[in-house]
Amino acid sequence: MKKAVCIISGGMDSALSSYIAKFRDGYEIIALHFNYGQKTEKKELECFKKIANSLKSLRVVELDLHFIKEIGGSALTDQAIEVPKSGIEPGVPVTYVPFRNGIFLSIAAALAEKEGAQAIYIGVVEEDSSGYPDCSDSFIQKLESAIDEGTKPETKIELITPLVHLRKEEIVGEATALNVPLSDTWSCYESSDEACGVCDSCRLRLKGFEIAGFSDPIPYENLH
Repeated sequence: MKKAVCIISGGMDSALSSYIAKFRDGYEIIALHFNYGQKTEKKELECFKKIANSLKSLRVVELDLHFIKEIGGSALTDQAIEVPKSGIEPGVPVTYVPFRNGIFLSIAAALAEKEGAQAIYIGVVEEDSSGYPDCSDSFIQKLESAIDEGTKPETKIELITPLVHLRKEEIVGEATALNVPLSDTWSCYESSDEACGVCDSCRLRLKGFEIAGFSDPIPYENLH
């Protein structure tokens, strides 16, 4: 049996990545989610559970990493830092969580080694990497080498990033083709029951749906 650990935030990208692992690449899924004190923690967890269930996951693992909130420095975890609403700006945005994907992938590697999984899937998109350094293809490749160096000789874990070179509209199209339950995904950086529609993540998502020619099934407070 081929097994893959899929890091699933509850967002559209990670949901599609896990569906590719299961329905295109033929892996049985170990669904992994992290609660790290993010403003949308409750909503993301709710979405993760629905996605993991739809995948008929072999195992569902939910881990609390609230030390990330204690480190601080991000609008996603610090109530004192406002989520930007004025559009995407150059440079590393204040929504960057320091080395978050590095932390997540290190833990996923430990779980994969313990479970005898051959792969880890993560839905990073290099479209985001101009702002988030831990979403780049080069970062993933270097971390894969580090994981190989730091695990048992017989352990071989591939880090797979099926979306890394896709645009948001391509992600929407692929997700629709694979019947990903997009109504059960959440991308907004805010903690509201409805997506704000104006944060960077909402803007990227809405633009992707618009260009792809599909309607986003989740509710929004504002449509810019």
